[in-house]
Amino acid sequence: MEVFVARQPIFDTGTRVFAYELLFRSGIENFYDGSMDGDQTTSKLISNSFMVIGLEDIVKGKPAFINFTRNLLVRGAPSVIPKDLITVEILETVDPDEAVIKACRGLKNAGYVLALDDFIFQEKFRPLIDLADIIKVDFTLTKGQSRRTVMELCNNRTVSFLAEKVETYEDFREALDLGYSYFQGYFFSKPVIVSGRDIPSNKLDSLRILHEVNKPDADFDNIEKVIKHDLSLSYKLIKFINSVFFNLNVKIESIRHALVLLGINEIRKWVSLIAMTAMAEDKPQELMNVSLIRARFCEYIAPHVGLQQRSSDLFLMGLFSVIDAIIDKPMESILKELPLSEDIKGALLEEQGSVFFHVYKLVLSYEQADWKGAAAYARELAIEEGELPEFFMSSVKWANVAL
Repeated sequence: MEVFVARQPIFDTGTRVFAYELLFRSGIENFYDGSMDGDQTTSKLISNSFMVIGLEDIVKGKPAFINFTRNLLVRGAPSVIPKDLITVEILETVDPDEAVIKACRGLKNAGYVLALDDFIFQEKFRPLIDLADIIKVDFTLTKGQSRRTVMELCNNRTVSFLAEKVETYEDFREALDLGYSYFQGYFFSKPVIVSGRDIPSNKLDSLRILHEVNKPDADFDNIEKVIKHDLSLSYKLIKFINSVFFNLNVKIESIRHALVLLGINEIRKWVSLIAMTAMAEDKPQELMNVSLIRARFCEYIAPHVGLQQRSSDLFLMGLFSVIDAIIDKPMESILKELPLSEDIKGALLEEQGSVFFHVYKLVLSYEQADWKGAAAYARELAIEEGELPEFFMSSVKWANVAL
């Protein structure tokens, strides 16, 4: 059975992941051909999340926000899931008639958390506002003073507000200042550019390491010297290799030993990963999580597009896709400092035409549940769409272990 599921993180005020919203279709094409209704979509999402994929692998113990239609609410569908595992999202298209209000009151009394999705204030929603725990406000639709006004109109002191489709750091700061408690969108992957600001020394050291290991003519002697000069990197690399990714009869006890056993391509991947993790220590953890998922996803795609021999390059492309947000500098400026292949640089700078670009856009489209875009890039690459869910979920599981 093909199960297409994506997830989008929801952050708290400390930019820690509070929950994940699950986004599902039975196939990529169903996003735009209308072959399934909302009832079928949500029902399959619930059953497949538990029986096919495993909810824990998707949300790592965080609550799962799941959309429910009127029919599913009235039929009591949310109650099949334990109350501590989900937040019941009431779609904006649900009319608050007597049956809906009764169903929501029953869920509330049973201890379920209720959220109103894509909320625009109308007086008729007052009964649902009084029951809601969270109200989601779409920042692409609600702008300016309206972002504050909607909070005042609801007049429910126990409700928390969630700013969704927050695409920039500036929107995040505004929502935070207004008193919103939760945030959803891609603001965390946008760099904060401060004029005249230098890269902190620890991040500069990591950039130097990335520069050395990614040189086309990199050799073991130089890489060993660079790694040995960073005690933290040396320790993390050996521990990382021994405990997570390799089942070796002999423990790796030195950098030279690791280099000889793994070879330059694998060392390039793992040193880059560890250096990126070190640079991201003052950033939301989800940022690095996204980086790892993208890296592994790109690597899975490699053999299916005739790039088996360049799978490590595709891994690095996914890994470096958030480096602008980690260092707070434009991507173009950072890539000038790194000796990456032109294929990687071109894709990350959104230069169209190459296979690397199409792989990159496929991964981003799937991550954002842009099923129509993902389908188009899959066709361009001649990849079977039914394989994408396995690639994605395997990447999520791998990232869960890696972090």
